[in-house]
Amino acid sequence: MRLSLAVLAIVVAWSATARAGGDPTRGEVIFRQCSACHAVGPKAPVKLGPPLNGVVGGAWATRPHYAYSAGLVAGQKAGRTWDEATLNEWLTAPQKLVPKTKMFFGGLHDQQQRDDVIAYLKQFEENGEKNKP
Repeated sequence: MRLSLAVLAIVVAWSATARAGGDPTRGEVIFRQCSACHAVGPKAPVKLGPPLNGVVGGAWATRPHYAYSAGLVAGQKAGRTWDEATLNEWLTAPQKLVPKTKMFFGGLHDQQQRDDVIAYLKQFEENGEKNKP
C-alpha cells in the first residue's frame, strides 16, 4: 500500500511539473499544423493568419499587414494581451474566446500540447530571432 501511494505521489508530482511549463521541442512539432496559416522566425510572412513572432506577452491585433477580425481589434483597443493564460484559452477554443474570429481552428484539446506550443512560441522575439537560453 505504501509503495502504491509513493508511486501515485511521484506520478502526480511529475504531471504537475510537466504542466508547469511546456516543451518547445514538442511544441515545434505540434506547431506544424499551425504553419499552414501562421509563420515564425526571421522574415516570417503573413499567410492566412499573421506571423506569431513575439506573440507571447504581446498585444492583440498588432501585427502589420494583416486585417484582424472586429473581435480581436476590440480586444486590442481594450488593452488585451496574449499572456499565457489567454493563449491557453485561445488555443483551446478560438471561437469561444473571440466569437466570429477569422481563425477556423477547432482547438488543441490536450493541455500538454497547448503548453508545448506556448513554450515554442515563447522562444521568438518580435523580430523573429529566438531567445537565448
